[in-house]
Amino acid sequence: MKEFSIICKTLKDTELLAKNIAPLLENGCFINLFGEIGAGKTALVKLVAAEIGIQEHVTSPSFVILNEYHTGKLPVYHFDLYRLENVGVKTVCDELREYSQGKILTFVEWAEFSQNEIPFNRIEINVTYEDNDNRKYSLKSYGDKEDNIIEDLKKCY
Repeated sequence: MKEFSIICKTLKDTELLAKNIAPLLENGCFINLFGEIGAGKTALVKLVAAEIGIQEHVTSPSFVILNEYHTGKLPVYHFDLYRLENVGVKTVCDELREYSQGKILTFVEWAEFSQNEIPFNRIEINVTYEDNDNRKYSLKSYGDKEDNIIEDLKKCY
């Protein structure tokens, strides 16, 4: 497991984070996102999606559970587990396993509602509010490929 944290004081800082991490994700990655409502989870997904060439309008999947985007360098699947009950989470977790393989980029917001059903290789990003409306992005990797992504991201800073 590798870890990396960065404080983003402005939207430009968050855009730079997305610009730096996007090329590292182009072979596919599974990313769990944690953070309070409004912390910036969907904003980060939008910025990364734009960096890999997604042309569609990226929105929060809060009410539809999954948004799919296919116009970039690789397909992006954006899940939100917030509104699911226990039975729904178990159903979606089977589907999530399929989205953890191959050259695809999968984001899961509110992954804490997965009931620990996401044991496979992944990057976890926790977005927290800091002083002066800053955001702290704390990344952890689980898996060799994911460790390399974190190590390569560190080199950008």
